Amino acid sequence: MEGRRFCLSLAICLGLMSCTNGVEVSFYSADDYPEKLSQWGLLQVTEQRLRIPDESHVYELNTALFSDYALKLRTLYIPAGESARYQPDDAFQLPTGSIIAKTFLYRTSVDGAIVLDATWDGDPQHLDLNTTQLIETRLLVKQTDGWDAMAYIWQGDDAYLNITGELMTLATTTGATINYLVPSRNQCASCHATDHTSGDIKPIGIKARHLHRPDPVRHQNQLRAWQQRGQLKELPDLDTIQAAARWQDTAIDLAHRARTYLDINCGHCHNSKGAADTSGLLLDYPLDASAAHSPAALGVCKPPIAAGRGSGGHLYSIVPGSAMTSIMAFRLNTTDPATMMPELGRSLVHTEGHVLVSAWIDAMSGVCR
Repeated sequence: MEGRRFCLSLAICLGLMSCTNGVEVSFYSADDYPEKLSQWGLLQVTEQRLRIPDESHVYELNTALFSDYALKLRTLYIPAGESARYQPDDAFQLPTGSIIAKTFLYRTSVDGAIVLDATWDGDPQHLDLNTTQLIETRLLVKQTDGWDAMAYIWQGDDAYLNITGELMTLATTTGATINYLVPSRNQCASCHATDHTSGDIKPIGIKARHLHRPDPVRHQNQLRAWQQRGQLKELPDLDTIQAAARWQDTAIDLAHRARTYLDINCGHCHNSKGAADTSGLLLDYPLDASAAHSPAALGVCKPPIAAGRGSGGHLYSIVPGSAMTSIMAFRLNTTDPATMMPELGRSLVHTEGHVLVSAWIDAMSGVCR
């Protein structure tokens, strides 16, 4: 079946908005995905810059999933005339034809080595590809029967569809080596199937608490910007929406930052319906107090369901006041594939994230009996 195309050019489809640089966003059925990322029209390389069509909007999260210090460019495309539907705690309902794109990249030194401590404001116009290595672009595509996931690996000025996944070895300026995993299609589902029973793939970051922040390009609140474009329905007053923390912001409450960090990195599995529900450890972070998890569900003085190497010889997931003897801190601080958490998405320890969660545990009071 030929891919269905949503043409975004006034010259071709009357009534629809024009594109940046003449690029047309295209939509394809699941049995007709193109070989090249450029065929989607979601982004292109021009004069060593990434160009995004006007109809694909750049967005950021308050706290993002750690992926071996990779920087990420996130864009959302919603078909003309359609809109997302607000949900207070779950991912927004997006219409068929929506495409979420996440491009993973690193800043590089003059000799091409990866710079691990690089920062970026999220605006693609401020990204010089002469000192950037594009790694992959992952797509979540909303088909009529649900979401589908795939990855494209960058080679030169385009990226190419990869269904089976790939392991890359990347040298860094620190001498450390990143064993970077481009996920297979099935591995994408292992994180995005947040309901283990249904197995349905869903977006993780397109939630009000993660998006309640300034837009990286226009600098106005993202939720309000989406509403003003007519692409978000039923948005309540912004003052009624609780925002997830920016984990690096030390002016924000320590517990709020740590819980946000665990939510985005672990909550897609460790929730009441997720793949890790049998562990009894619930690390998603509902901001509604009525849905808050008990201390035991968060791991406080909770013994593991199945002891083994993953416990590191420790007795409880969290020992109040002692991150050093807590299983949670131990698993965040290892790269042993048999014991580390999260299980996928990293080959390095996120030192700063481990420090944050450890500080949260160390600040807890109480005794395990």
